Amino acid sequence: MAHEEDAHQAVPNAPGTPADGVTRRRPLREHHVKETVEVAVPVRTAYNQWTQFKTFPRFSTVVRGVEQVRPTVTAWTIGYGPLRHRFAVEIVEQDPDAYLAWRGLEQHPSHQGEVEFRSTESGGTAITVRMLLQPRGAARLLTRSSRAARLTARLVRGELVNFKRFIEGLGQEGGAWRGTIRNGRVQHDHPEPPRSRVAQWPVG
Repeated sequence: MAHEEDAHQAVPNAPGTPADGVTRRRPLREHHVKETVEVAVPVRTAYNQWTQFKTFPRFSTVVRGVEQVRPTVTAWTIGYGPLRHRFAVEIVEQDPDAYLAWRGLEQHPSHQGEVEFRSTESGGTAITVRMLLQPRGAARLLTRSSRAARLTARLVRGELVNFKRFIEGLGQEGGAWRGTIRNGRVQHDHPEPPRSRVAQWPVG
């Protein structure tokens, strides 16, 4: 399991590292679930649609609703049948057309994950999702079992396949969010100047 301090360290030459040399947060190290699917749409289209979190219930078998709480925080409701569970997720890193990393804000259990988008030779997109559950107490022993890992991997794989069918059926994105996030903060093209603590005098 990745240590908490490792979540804040960037890995040089990591897959998807942009040409400008800026390395992204790499929250996952080992014992994580990793699944990849190829979709027959360009990277920009796949990425744009992925950022439309509120559309996830349209193709997901477990996501029942997504609400925007703050620019980098969303509240997800998941469930099977009549069972429901609601939790908050924070986007900690995001690079358009390339990478997105998140962490659950719950403590029991917590989780973190990342998704990468890469162009394929055929002009499509390879989408790779890595997810790490961090349960507490007795649940930690259960999730270490190979059976639990297989079930989690099967769920992630199924959701990726559902997304593939959804976006390929649409053929184009239904919306997009093209912002960049660093350390849980949205990066603005024109940052606001620092505000003075001294009240401004009227002019004229």
